[in-house]
Amino acid sequence: MSKINSDLSRRRLLFGGAAVGAGALLTACTSNEAAPTPAQTKAADTSGGGNAAPGTKVTIGFSAPAADHGWIAAITNNAKAQAATFSDVEFKSVEAGADAAAQRAALSTLIGQKPTVIVLLPHDGKELNSFGLEAMAAGIPVVNLDRAFPDARAYRTQIMGDNYGMGVAAADYIIAQMKAKGVASPVIGEIAGMDELELTQTRSKGFSDTLAAAGFKVANRRAARFTVDSGQQEASQLLQALPKIDAIWNHDDDQGVGVLAAINQASRKEFIMVGGAGSKQAIETIQADNSVLKATVTYSPSMASSAISLARLIGQKKGLADLVELQVPKEIVLASETITKENASSYIQLGF
Repeated sequence: MSKINSDLSRRRLLFGGAAVGAGALLTACTSNEAAPTPAQTKAADTSGGGNAAPGTKVTIGFSAPAADHGWIAAITNNAKAQAATFSDVEFKSVEAGADAAAQRAALSTLIGQKPTVIVLLPHDGKELNSFGLEAMAAGIPVVNLDRAFPDARAYRTQIMGDNYGMGVAAADYIIAQMKAKGVASPVIGEIAGMDELELTQTRSKGFSDTLAAAGFKVANRRAARFTVDSGQQEASQLLQALPKIDAIWNHDDDQGVGVLAAINQASRKEFIMVGGAGSKQAIETIQADNSVLKATVTYSPSMASSAISLARLIGQKKGLADLVELQVPKEIVLASETITKENASSYIQLGF
């Protein structure tokens, strides 16, 4: 098993020795069992007929890594819930296994069952690209989520969050806050996710590019593993390296539970922090306004709900009702939005 796939299969909320003393902060991590809110799915309004009206029966095959991380769990929960809103959709899920190879094997079995469309979040987009090509060649459209296939022929539609835009949004918020405070040369820290993943690299590039345009830069950058314990460990080291900080961007709200634990243990509060993804817990913390976390930039797992709706339309050979074109678009990138105390109440229902 490759190191990348091993880590991807183990994005668990671990509670090691470093977590001792963090108490309530660590136990409040995102639940993997939380049901999607009504805002995370969208039931079909059949009153006007058209695309929303029940049509040809569609079987949607689905696969995503194990729900051992709040965001991943929400992907699967949202997909199931969205499929259940359609009377003409049969949802058929297959286990993703521990790594890309296991997911590839499970998906090959799914091809033999001849679903109408396949929706998947791959362990690794590059390693699962060959599956996409196989399914498409077999006449089964593929809707790919989040982790991009490098070959455009491997998918019918690809829907993902804006990783570069996350970095831009986080930097824009920090820049605005620093200028409002009159801080000309801020000390900025960054706690990234898994550095070997392209999405992490893209997020960091958006962040550094935007800071550079304002004459700012990252003073210290640490890479965590999308887990609570790694977030706490890397944050502890960053805090030790920087005796004074003005702002921190943490890429992932799940690992942010550990980041906040480290900050609490170090009794540091001279800076502001921006999170990433938009977990319900992070949004509630921002609303409470009782910690350094002042904003988070979205990377919503509601994309899984949208993927199911798009797969249904593709299976029924329909397009999006509000577009002139007759087909579902090839690429959809969701904008990264900034959640602050001022607008948190509008976003809380979308928190995972």
